[in-house]
Amino acid sequence: MAVLAMTPEVRELREQVRELMDRLVYPNEPRLDREDDEAGALVKELRAEVRAAGLWAPHIGPEAGGSGRGFVAYAFLNELIGRSAWAPLVFGCQAPDAGNAEILLQFGTLEQRRRWLAPLVAGDVRSFFSMTEPEVSGSDPTGLRTSAVRDGDDWVIDGHKWFSSGAEGAAFGIVMAVTDPGAEPHRRMSQIIVPATAQGVEIVRAIPVMGHRGHGWSTHCEVRYTGVRVPVANTVGEPGDGFRIAQKRLGPGRIHHVMRWLGQMQRAFELMCGYALRREAFGGPLAGKQTVQNWVADSAAEIQACRLLTLDAAARIDQGDEARVEISAVKFYAARVLHDVVDRALQTHGALGLTDQTPLARMYADARAARLYDGPDEVHRMVVSRRVLRAFEQGAVWDLADGGPRFLV
Repeated sequence: MAVLAMTPEVRELREQVRELMDRLVYPNEPRLDREDDEAGALVKELRAEVRAAGLWAPHIGPEAGGSGRGFVAYAFLNELIGRSAWAPLVFGCQAPDAGNAEILLQFGTLEQRRRWLAPLVAGDVRSFFSMTEPEVSGSDPTGLRTSAVRDGDDWVIDGHKWFSSGAEGAAFGIVMAVTDPGAEPHRRMSQIIVPATAQGVEIVRAIPVMGHRGHGWSTHCEVRYTGVRVPVANTVGEPGDGFRIAQKRLGPGRIHHVMRWLGQMQRAFELMCGYALRREAFGGPLAGKQTVQNWVADSAAEIQACRLLTLDAAARIDQGDEARVEISAVKFYAARVLHDVVDRALQTHGALGLTDQTPLARMYADARAARLYDGPDEVHRMVVSRRVLRAFEQGAVWDLADGGPRFLV
């Protein structure tokens, strides 16, 4: 694994992002946290300033309306954007829209890109990704039950989804549905674009997560599809490609998450160190206590390890590698580090960390959820161990430097 240095261009972009975060995002977090109409209007104002700075939608390239320069450059920018829960929305690179935009760019038809991708990247509409179902295990998508039955030139969709993030107020969703129940498990499903206004689409409720209901973009919704009729032309890719496209979407999407988590880790780390130096107890600052010193040292090492793992995976993606093992490894490792760093920072702050006087309480709730969404830790550990052990079964070793099997001579 090579250590990737920032180019002068990316370093300059980071300084521009840092200035916008300091001027636009951090001071407005309390207003945005209210998630009311005033907050929605404020988001539009802040987005206009980001556009004017030429930093809109850094996750996707100029050919699709963004300002992206590849995964590595995005990683360096996103660890600043990720410091605030609201910044991705302000910069136009929020989940799940960023992932949906990427698959529409990669697999969408010209008409799908014109009708759905262009307004999505422009920030004129929002979208949701509708995959997880309450009746089956979210970690095994081969068991999904939502069906799409072909009727002439239409699909007729029936099913029940939940944790369809951002569905409240979205213009459309990309729905994973079984289109060929007789096919082998990984060819049974397709992804279909469904307008939120289509007859039979019901947003049942926004499900509170860790006590937070959310509003609009920040919701996680239960959705029912009852006889929903959409054109077969709304299929993303070919029928049966749903699982393959989901892997293409979720792989980079997991790296998007980890990039943002790096920012959360760094911010929590800074809060912990600053408070430990200011706060006195038992005759001296908390920074003089060995336990706190250990927390600082462990956090510094773990955050840097996550950064290097993330940059390595991003570089492999830029080179055309799916980086399945690297993505799974950094996803479960970074989720744990994020939780531990935020937990240490919160513990250092004591009861203050539980209040709205710091961002730590929200960060802690988000950190716990990180170990579940886009695949629980246990599944990603399984992916890593299975790939590594398979290499040894075949008479090779898993070469961590090369990121793959190397056969012994």
